[in-house]
Amino acid sequence: MTEDIEQTAENTTVELGIEFCGEWFYPTPGQSFSIGRDADLVIDTNPYLHRRLLEIESAQDLWWLSNTGRSISVALATADGAYQAMLGPGTRVPLVFPELIVMFTAGAFTYEFTIRNDAARFTGRDAAGDGDDTDGGTTIGAVPLTVSQRQLLIALCEPILRGGMMGSSQIPTSAAAAQRLGWPLTTFNRKLDNVCDKFDREGVQGLRGGAGKLATNRRARLVEHAILSRLVTAADLPLLDEATKIAR
Repeated sequence: MTEDIEQTAENTTVELGIEFCGEWFYPTPGQSFSIGRDADLVIDTNPYLHRRLLEIESAQDLWWLSNTGRSISVALATADGAYQAMLGPGTRVPLVFPELIVMFTAGAFTYEFTIRNDAARFTGRDAAGDGDDTDGGTTIGAVPLTVSQRQLLIALCEPILRGGMMGSSQIPTSAAAAQRLGWPLTTFNRKLDNVCDKFDREGVQGLRGGAGKLATNRRARLVEHAILSRLVTAADLPLLDEATKIAR
């Protein structure tokens, strides 16, 4: 009986894989698996990226994801965008979903990878229905956007939308996004403020300006939220081209 119990516990922690840029990585139960600039999974040599930002390990019959960085928060979401969570420095969450998309920003670049867990115990729908957000998670409702607000989001997310979530993308500057839309920079910044205020009122973290909150960080958080909650997808790209035509 004891051997059966031990075998069951072992099976629940083996079936976990990480996909980054089309390559798969498989953490070993009982060993820590690090992710960062100088880690088991090397994301990039970007100097703004921590040497070890994330750590995956098995404990208590579960896989856990820990943020071991000092200043970078990490966004998590189920594949359907129904569940999101922010993993701040020094915190950890159990990996209980079949698929989890992980996104974070270091400097001007946003990175993403996917964690797949065959032994997952929940689905995004399960999490959305229980109303428990003690781990920083939240369910995403429909947020009404004007056409120009949606175009702004698409312009900021365009590199990721065209790249198909393939590892890393550079977030456009406000000037570059404004030029892409054919808007004056002042118009773009005003609309960016409005969009950020709207999502801030809905409880999205990291969009409120203030001391230590640079515009780059705000745009990055907006991109993370828009992509992970599927507010914009590649199917929305023609709307961006329409904005450019109108501006001309």
